[in-house]
Amino acid sequence: MSVERLAAAIRAAAGRRGLRSGTDAARVRKWQRGGVAPNEESQIYIAEALGLPADIVRADDWPNWIPVPADGVVPLGPYSSVPALREALRTAMDRRDFLTITGAALSAVAADCAASPAAALAQTHGEKPIDDDLVAALENTTRHFAALATEQRQHTTTLLDALLSTVTDVLEHGRYTPTLGVRLHHLAATLSQTVAWHSFDQGRHTHASQTWIAGLHNAHAAGDHDMGAGLLSDLAYQLAWRSDHTAATQILDHALTRATHPAARCLLELRRARALAAQGDRTEQRAVLRALAAAEQHLNRAGSDRPGWCAWVSEADLAVDSGQALLDLGDTARAHQLITEGERLLPAARDKTRGVFLAYRAASYLDLGEPEPAAAAARESLLLARRIGAPRCLRLVNDLLPRFQPHTAAQGVPELLQAAAA
Repeated sequence: MSVERLAAAIRAAAGRRGLRSGTDAARVRKWQRGGVAPNEESQIYIAEALGLPADIVRADDWPNWIPVPADGVVPLGPYSSVPALREALRTAMDRRDFLTITGAALSAVAADCAASPAAALAQTHGEKPIDDDLVAALENTTRHFAALATEQRQHTTTLLDALLSTVTDVLEHGRYTPTLGVRLHHLAATLSQTVAWHSFDQGRHTHASQTWIAGLHNAHAAGDHDMGAGLLSDLAYQLAWRSDHTAATQILDHALTRATHPAARCLLELRRARALAAQGDRTEQRAVLRALAAAEQHLNRAGSDRPGWCAWVSEADLAVDSGQALLDLGDTARAHQLITEGERLLPAARDKTRGVFLAYRAASYLDLGEPEPAAAAARESLLLARRIGAPRCLRLVNDLLPRFQPHTAAQGVPELLQAAAA
Protein backbone atom coordinates (compact mmCIF):
# COMPACT_ATOMS: atom_id res chain seq x y z
CA MET A 1 0.00 0.00 0.00
CA SER A 2 1.44 3.37 -1.01
CA VAL A 3 1.63 6.21 1.51
CA GLU A 4 -1.03 8.06 -0.50
CA ARG A 5 -3.42 5.11 -0.35
CA LEU A 6 -2.77 4.59 3.35
CA ALA A 7 -3.41 8.27 4.09
CA ALA A 8 -6.69 8.10 2.13
CA ALA A 9 -7.73 4.93 3.99
CA ILE A 10 -7.02 6.62 7.34
CA ARG A 11 -9.16 9.64 6.37
CA ALA A 12 -11.92 7.24 5.29
CA ALA A 13 -11.78 5.43 8.65
CA ALA A 14 -12.22 8.75 10.43
CA GLY A 15 -15.06 9.69 8.05
CA ARG A 16 -16.97 6.52 8.88
CA ARG A 17 -17.09 7.81 12.45
CA GLY A 18 -18.33 11.24 11.38
CA LEU A 19 -14.90 12.70 12.09
CA ARG A 20 -12.16 14.33 10.04
CA SER A 21 -8.51 13.37 9.86
CA GLY A 22 -5.85 15.66 8.48
CA THR A 23 -3.58 12.73 7.62
CA ASP A 24 -1.76 13.13 4.31
CA ALA A 25 1.18 11.41 2.62
CA ALA A 26 3.69 13.75 4.26
CA ARG A 27 2.44 12.85 7.74
CA VAL A 28 2.54 9.12 6.96
CA ARG A 29 6.16 9.50 5.87
CA LYS A 30 7.00 11.17 9.19
CA TRP A 31 5.46 8.20 11.00
CA GLN A 32 7.48 5.82 8.83
CA ARG A 33 10.75 7.63 9.51
CA GLY A 34 10.21 7.27 13.22
CA GLY A 35 10.54 10.91 14.19
CA VAL A 36 6.83 11.35 14.95
CA ALA A 37 4.39 8.81 16.40
CA PRO A 38 0.67 8.93 15.55
CA ASN A 39 -1.69 9.48 18.46
CA GLU A 40 -3.90 6.65 19.71
CA GLU A 41 -6.88 7.73 17.60
CA SER A 42 -4.79 7.76 14.44
CA GLN A 43 -3.36 4.35 15.29
CA ILE A 44 -6.87 2.94 15.51
CA TYR A 45 -7.56 4.37 12.04
CA ILE A 46 -4.31 2.84 10.78
CA ALA A 47 -5.35 -0.58 12.11
CA GLU A 48 -8.70 -0.29 10.33
CA ALA A 49 -7.00 0.84 7.11
CA LEU A 50 -4.79 -2.26 7.25
CA GLY A 51 -7.75 -4.53 7.94
CA LEU A 52 -6.73 -5.22 11.54
CA PRO A 53 -8.96 -5.29 14.63
CA ALA A 54 -8.88 -2.17 16.83
CA ASP A 55 -8.02 -4.20 19.94
CA ILE A 56 -4.61 -5.02 18.45
CA VAL A 57 -3.54 -1.40 18.93
CA ARG A 58 -1.13 -0.63 21.77
CA ALA A 59 -0.55 3.09 21.48
CA ASP A 60 2.53 3.03 23.71
CA ASP A 61 4.18 0.36 21.53
CA TRP A 62 4.04 2.02 18.11
CA PRO A 63 4.82 0.63 15.55
CA ASN A 64 5.64 -2.75 17.05
CA TRP A 65 2.02 -3.89 17.37
CA ILE A 66 1.68 -4.01 13.57
CA PRO A 67 2.04 -7.68 12.56
CA VAL A 68 4.79 -8.81 10.22
CA PRO A 69 3.83 -9.97 6.70
CA ALA A 70 2.21 -13.33 6.04
CA ASP A 71 5.58 -15.05 5.58
CA GLY A 72 6.60 -14.00 9.10
CA VAL A 73 9.63 -11.96 8.06
CA VAL A 74 10.20 -8.24 8.64
CA PRO A 75 11.34 -6.79 5.28
CA LEU A 76 14.88 -5.46 5.12
CA GLY A 77 15.08 -1.66 5.05
CA PRO A 78 16.68 1.44 6.56
CA TYR A 79 14.30 1.46 9.55
CA SER A 80 13.83 -2.29 10.00
CA SER A 81 16.39 -3.08 12.70
CA VAL A 82 14.26 -2.27 15.77
CA PRO A 83 10.98 -3.77 14.42
CA ALA A 84 12.88 -6.99 13.65
CA LEU A 85 14.25 -7.07 17.19
CA ARG A 86 10.79 -6.41 18.64
CA GLU A 87 9.34 -9.26 16.58
CA ALA A 88 12.03 -11.62 17.89
CA LEU A 89 11.40 -10.53 21.49
CA ARG A 90 7.63 -10.97 21.08
CA THR A 91 8.15 -14.44 19.64
CA ALA A 92 10.16 -15.33 22.75
CA MET A 93 7.52 -13.90 25.07
CA ASP A 94 4.41 -15.61 23.73
CA ARG A 95 6.14 -18.79 22.56
CA ARG A 96 4.71 -18.65 19.03
CA ASP A 97 6.72 -21.71 18.04
CA PHE A 98 3.71 -23.21 16.27
CA LEU A 99 4.50 -20.75 13.46
CA THR A 100 7.10 -21.79 10.91
CA ILE A 101 9.10 -19.51 8.66
CA THR A 102 9.50 -21.32 5.37
CA GLY A 103 12.72 -21.91 3.51
CA ALA A 104 11.33 -19.86 0.62
CA ALA A 105 10.78 -16.84 2.90
CA LEU A 106 14.30 -17.14 4.31
CA SER A 107 15.75 -17.50 0.81
CA ALA A 108 13.98 -14.26 -0.14
CA VAL A 109 15.55 -12.49 2.85
CA ALA A 110 18.97 -13.78 1.77
CA ALA A 111 18.41 -12.53 -1.78
CA ASP A 112 17.38 -9.09 -0.48
CA CYS A 113 20.46 -8.93 1.73
CA ALA A 114 22.77 -9.95 -1.10
CA ALA A 115 21.29 -7.34 -3.46
CA SER A 116 21.04 -4.42 -1.05
CA PRO A 117 23.82 -1.99 -0.14
CA ALA A 118 24.46 -1.48 3.55
CA ALA A 119 21.63 0.54 5.05
CA ALA A 120 22.27 4.10 6.16
CA LEU A 121 21.79 4.37 9.88
CA ALA A 122 18.38 5.75 10.77
CA GLN A 123 18.56 9.15 12.41
CA THR A 124 18.06 8.90 16.16
CA HIS A 125 15.22 10.89 17.63
CA GLY A 126 15.25 9.56 21.19
CA GLU A 127 15.11 11.83 24.20
CA LYS A 128 17.41 9.76 26.44
CA PRO A 129 21.12 10.53 25.88
CA ILE A 130 23.38 7.48 25.54
CA ASP A 131 27.12 7.72 26.15
CA ASP A 132 30.17 5.57 25.55
CA ASP A 133 30.23 4.23 29.12
CA LEU A 134 26.80 2.61 28.79
CA VAL A 135 27.56 1.07 25.39
CA ALA A 136 30.93 -0.22 26.64
CA ALA A 137 29.25 -1.76 29.72
CA LEU A 138 26.70 -3.55 27.49
CA GLU A 139 29.49 -4.78 25.20
CA ASN A 140 31.62 -6.02 28.11
CA THR A 141 28.66 -7.80 29.74
CA THR A 142 27.85 -9.53 26.46
CA ARG A 143 31.45 -10.67 26.00
CA HIS A 144 31.55 -11.96 29.59
CA PHE A 145 28.51 -14.19 29.14
CA ALA A 146 29.68 -15.37 25.71
CA ALA A 147 33.04 -16.43 27.22
CA LEU A 148 31.49 -18.65 29.89
CA ALA A 149 32.06 -22.39 29.66
CA THR A 150 29.32 -24.27 27.81
CA GLU A 151 28.15 -25.93 31.01
CA GLN A 152 27.54 -22.51 32.59
CA ARG A 153 25.94 -20.85 29.56
CA GLN A 154 22.86 -23.05 29.93
CA HIS A 155 21.93 -20.90 32.95
CA THR A 156 22.17 -17.54 31.18
CA THR A 157 19.21 -17.64 28.76
CA THR A 158 17.06 -15.20 30.75
CA LEU A 159 19.97 -12.81 31.24
CA LEU A 160 20.79 -12.80 27.52
CA ASP A 161 17.13 -12.15 26.64
CA ALA A 162 17.13 -9.21 29.07
CA LEU A 163 20.36 -7.84 27.56
CA LEU A 164 18.89 -8.02 24.06
CA SER A 165 15.73 -6.26 25.25
CA THR A 166 17.85 -3.53 26.86
CA VAL A 167 19.89 -2.96 23.70
CA THR A 168 16.65 -2.80 21.69
CA ASP A 169 15.24 -0.15 24.05
CA VAL A 170 18.45 1.88 23.77
CA LEU A 171 18.34 1.72 19.97
CA GLU A 172 14.70 2.74 19.86
CA HIS A 173 14.55 5.41 22.55
CA GLY A 174 18.14 6.60 22.96
CA ARG A 175 19.91 9.60 21.48
CA TYR A 176 23.44 8.73 20.39
CA THR A 177 26.14 9.60 17.89
CA PRO A 178 26.45 7.75 14.57
CA THR A 179 29.59 6.02 15.88
CA LEU A 180 27.75 4.72 18.94
CA GLY A 181 24.85 3.78 16.66
CA VAL A 182 27.12 1.47 14.66
CA ARG A 183 28.37 -0.14 17.87
CA LEU A 184 24.84 -0.61 19.18
CA HIS A 185 23.65 -2.22 15.94
CA HIS A 186 26.68 -4.50 15.93
CA LEU A 187 26.03 -5.41 19.58
CA ALA A 188 22.37 -6.15 18.75
CA ALA A 189 23.52 -8.43 15.92
CA THR A 190 26.01 -10.25 18.16
CA LEU A 191 23.49 -10.73 20.97
CA SER A 192 20.82 -11.86 18.51
CA GLN A 193 23.15 -14.52 17.15
CA THR A 194 23.93 -15.81 20.65
CA VAL A 195 20.27 -15.83 21.75
CA ALA A 196 19.24 -17.53 18.50
CA TRP A 197 21.72 -20.37 19.02
CA HIS A 198 20.39 -20.89 22.55
CA SER A 199 16.85 -21.14 21.16
CA PHE A 200 17.94 -23.44 18.34
CA ASP A 201 19.70 -25.77 20.79
CA GLN A 202 16.48 -25.85 22.84
CA GLY A 203 14.41 -26.77 19.76
CA ARG A 204 12.60 -23.41 19.61
CA HIS A 205 13.05 -22.99 15.89
CA THR A 206 10.68 -20.09 15.22
CA HIS A 207 12.25 -17.92 17.90
CA ALA A 208 15.71 -18.85 16.62
CA SER A 209 14.73 -17.87 13.06
CA GLN A 210 13.25 -14.53 14.10
CA THR A 211 16.26 -13.72 16.27
CA TRP A 212 18.78 -14.57 13.55
CA ILE A 213 16.72 -12.39 11.19
CA ALA A 214 16.80 -9.55 13.73
CA GLY A 215 20.58 -9.95 13.91
CA LEU A 216 20.74 -9.80 10.11
CA HIS A 217 18.85 -6.49 10.07
CA ASN A 218 21.26 -5.01 12.59
CA ALA A 219 24.40 -6.33 10.88
CA HIS A 220 23.00 -4.75 7.70
CA ALA A 221 22.46 -1.45 9.54
CA ALA A 222 26.03 -1.56 10.88
CA GLY A 223 27.43 -2.31 7.42
CA ASP A 224 29.05 -5.57 8.60
CA HIS A 225 28.83 -7.78 5.50
CA ASP A 226 30.75 -10.69 7.00
CA MET A 227 28.52 -10.89 10.05
CA GLY A 228 25.43 -10.61 7.88
CA ALA A 229 26.73 -13.54 5.82
CA GLY A 230 27.36 -15.47 9.04
CA LEU A 231 23.80 -14.91 10.24
CA LEU A 232 22.51 -16.10 6.87
CA SER A 233 24.66 -19.21 7.22
CA ASP A 234 23.12 -19.85 10.66
CA LEU A 235 19.66 -19.71 9.08
CA ALA A 236 20.91 -22.12 6.41
CA TYR A 237 22.26 -24.46 9.09
CA GLN A 238 18.84 -24.48 10.75
CA LEU A 239 17.14 -25.27 7.43
CA ALA A 240 19.57 -28.14 6.84
CA TRP A 241 18.75 -29.42 10.34
CA ARG A 242 15.09 -29.36 9.27
CA SER A 243 16.12 -31.26 6.09
CA ASP A 244 15.42 -28.36 3.72
CA HIS A 245 18.81 -28.69 2.06
CA THR A 246 17.80 -26.98 -1.18
CA ALA A 247 16.80 -23.73 0.57
CA ALA A 248 19.92 -23.98 2.75
CA THR A 249 22.11 -24.14 -0.35
CA GLN A 250 20.34 -21.15 -1.91
CA ILE A 251 20.89 -19.05 1.21
CA LEU A 252 24.57 -20.00 1.40
CA ASP A 253 25.04 -19.07 -2.25
CA HIS A 254 23.67 -15.60 -1.46
CA ALA A 255 25.77 -15.33 1.70
CA LEU A 256 28.97 -16.13 -0.18
CA THR A 257 28.45 -13.08 -2.39
CA ARG A 258 28.87 -10.84 0.68
CA ALA A 259 31.46 -12.60 2.87
CA THR A 260 35.04 -11.39 2.53
CA HIS A 261 37.06 -12.70 5.50
CA PRO A 262 38.67 -16.11 4.82
CA ALA A 263 37.38 -17.56 8.12
CA ALA A 264 33.85 -16.51 7.23
CA ARG A 265 34.14 -17.96 3.74
CA CYS A 266 35.56 -21.20 5.18
CA LEU A 267 32.52 -21.66 7.41
CA LEU A 268 30.09 -20.88 4.59
CA GLU A 269 31.79 -23.29 2.18
CA LEU A 270 31.74 -26.06 4.81
CA ARG A 271 28.03 -25.60 5.41
CA ARG A 272 27.41 -25.42 1.67
CA ALA A 273 29.26 -28.70 1.15
CA ARG A 274 27.17 -30.33 3.87
CA ALA A 275 23.91 -29.04 2.36
CA LEU A 276 24.85 -30.16 -1.16
CA ALA A 277 25.94 -33.62 0.01
CA ALA A 278 22.78 -34.12 2.07
CA GLN A 279 20.58 -33.58 -1.00
CA GLY A 280 21.57 -37.09 -2.05
CA ASP A 281 22.22 -36.08 -5.64
CA ARG A 282 25.41 -37.82 -6.79
CA THR A 283 25.69 -35.34 -9.68
CA GLU A 284 26.56 -32.75 -7.02
CA GLN A 285 29.61 -34.74 -5.85
CA ARG A 286 32.06 -32.50 -7.70
CA ALA A 287 30.40 -29.39 -6.27
CA VAL A 288 30.73 -30.86 -2.77
CA LEU A 289 34.43 -31.61 -3.25
CA ARG A 290 35.03 -28.13 -4.70
CA ALA A 291 33.35 -26.53 -1.68
CA LEU A 292 35.45 -28.62 0.73
CA ALA A 293 38.64 -27.69 -1.13
CA ALA A 294 37.66 -24.01 -1.04
CA ALA A 295 36.97 -24.25 2.70
CA GLU A 296 40.41 -25.71 3.32
CA GLN A 297 42.09 -22.96 1.27
CA HIS A 298 40.18 -20.24 3.14
CA LEU A 299 41.08 -21.73 6.52
CA ASN A 300 44.76 -21.78 5.57
CA ARG A 301 44.54 -18.03 4.83
CA ALA A 302 42.36 -17.08 7.80
CA GLY A 303 45.09 -16.14 10.26
CA SER A 304 44.40 -15.28 13.89
CA ASP A 305 42.68 -11.90 13.40
CA ARG A 306 39.12 -13.08 12.82
CA PRO A 307 35.59 -11.77 13.44
CA GLY A 308 34.42 -12.96 16.84
CA TRP A 309 31.45 -14.93 15.51
CA CYS A 310 33.70 -17.23 13.43
CA ALA A 311 36.90 -17.14 15.50
CA TRP A 312 36.24 -20.73 16.57
CA VAL A 313 36.44 -22.26 13.07
CA SER A 314 39.35 -24.70 13.14
CA GLU A 315 40.96 -27.77 11.63
CA ALA A 316 38.60 -29.82 13.81
CA ASP A 317 35.52 -28.31 12.14
CA LEU A 318 37.06 -28.74 8.69
CA ALA A 319 37.75 -32.42 9.38
CA VAL A 320 34.35 -33.28 10.89
CA ASP A 321 32.23 -31.35 8.39
CA SER A 322 34.26 -32.82 5.53
CA GLY A 323 33.69 -36.25 7.04
CA GLN A 324 29.94 -35.69 7.33
CA ALA A 325 29.76 -34.57 3.71
CA LEU A 326 31.72 -37.62 2.56
CA LEU A 327 29.47 -39.85 4.68
CA ASP A 328 26.46 -38.57 2.73
CA LEU A 329 28.37 -39.25 -0.50
CA GLY A 330 28.97 -42.86 0.58
CA ASP A 331 32.72 -42.65 1.29
CA THR A 332 32.28 -44.27 4.71
CA ALA A 333 35.86 -45.23 5.54
CA ARG A 334 37.37 -41.81 4.74
CA ALA A 335 34.44 -40.08 6.45
CA HIS A 336 35.00 -42.05 9.66
CA GLN A 337 38.72 -41.23 9.60
CA LEU A 338 38.03 -37.49 9.27
CA ILE A 339 35.29 -37.40 11.92
CA THR A 340 37.49 -39.27 14.43
CA GLU A 341 40.42 -36.95 13.67
CA GLY A 342 38.25 -33.84 14.06
CA GLU A 343 36.84 -34.95 17.41
CA ARG A 344 40.43 -35.53 18.63
CA LEU A 345 41.53 -32.04 17.49
CA LEU A 346 38.64 -30.22 19.15
CA PRO A 347 39.66 -27.89 22.04
CA ALA A 348 38.40 -28.94 25.47
CA ALA A 349 36.45 -25.69 25.88
CA ARG A 350 33.97 -26.58 23.12
CA ASP A 351 31.97 -29.19 25.00
CA LYS A 352 28.72 -28.74 23.08
CA THR A 353 30.49 -29.21 19.76
CA ARG A 354 32.30 -32.22 21.20
CA GLY A 355 28.95 -33.80 22.04
CA VAL A 356 27.75 -33.26 18.46
CA PHE A 357 31.01 -34.63 17.03
CA LEU A 358 30.78 -37.71 19.26
CA ALA A 359 27.28 -38.39 17.95
CA TYR A 360 28.62 -38.07 14.39
CA ARG A 361 31.44 -40.48 15.25
CA ALA A 362 28.92 -42.98 16.64
CA ALA A 363 26.96 -42.80 13.38
CA SER A 364 30.09 -43.35 11.31
CA TYR A 365 31.01 -46.43 13.40
CA LEU A 366 27.51 -47.82 12.82
CA ASP A 367 27.94 -47.27 9.09
CA LEU A 368 31.14 -49.32 9.29
CA GLY A 369 29.30 -52.12 11.13
CA GLU A 370 31.12 -51.58 14.43
CA PRO A 371 28.46 -51.24 17.16
CA GLU A 372 30.84 -51.49 20.15
CA PRO A 373 32.82 -48.26 19.57
CA ALA A 374 29.61 -46.67 18.28
CA ALA A 375 27.91 -47.36 21.60
CA ALA A 376 30.88 -45.95 23.54
CA ALA A 377 30.85 -42.71 21.52
CA ALA A 378 27.06 -42.36 21.71
CA ARG A 379 27.02 -42.91 25.49
CA GLU A 380 29.79 -40.35 26.01
CA SER A 381 27.83 -37.86 23.87
CA LEU A 382 24.62 -38.57 25.80
CA LEU A 383 26.17 -38.02 29.24
CA LEU A 384 28.02 -34.90 28.11
CA ALA A 385 24.87 -33.40 26.59
CA ARG A 386 22.92 -33.98 29.80
CA ARG A 387 25.64 -32.38 31.90
CA ILE A 388 25.93 -29.19 29.85
CA GLY A 389 22.23 -28.91 28.93
CA ALA A 390 22.36 -29.50 25.16
CA PRO A 391 18.98 -30.84 23.94
CA ARG A 392 20.03 -30.67 20.29
CA CYS A 393 22.89 -33.07 20.99
CA LEU A 394 20.53 -35.33 22.94
CA ARG A 395 18.27 -35.50 19.90
CA LEU A 396 21.18 -36.63 17.72
CA VAL A 397 21.86 -39.52 20.10
CA ASN A 398 18.18 -40.41 20.46
CA ASP A 399 17.84 -40.54 16.67
CA LEU A 400 20.63 -43.13 16.60
CA LEU A 401 19.11 -45.45 19.23
CA PRO A 402 16.92 -47.49 16.81
CA ARG A 403 20.07 -48.40 14.88
CA PHE A 404 21.46 -50.06 18.01
CA GLN A 405 18.46 -52.38 18.51
CA PRO A 406 19.85 -55.17 16.26
CA HIS A 407 23.09 -55.11 18.28
CA THR A 408 21.86 -55.58 21.86
CA ALA A 409 24.37 -58.39 22.40
CA ALA A 410 27.32 -56.15 21.50
CA GLN A 411 29.52 -54.78 24.27
CA GLY A 412 28.34 -51.39 25.52
CA VAL A 413 25.00 -51.35 23.70
CA PRO A 414 22.84 -52.45 26.71
CA GLU A 415 24.54 -49.80 28.85
CA LEU A 416 23.83 -47.14 26.22
CA LEU A 417 20.16 -48.09 25.95
CA GLN A 418 19.83 -48.18 29.75
CA ALA A 419 21.46 -44.73 30.07
CA ALA A 420 19.17 -43.32 27.38
CA ALA A 421 16.08 -44.65 29.18
CA ALA A 422 17.14 -43.27 32.56
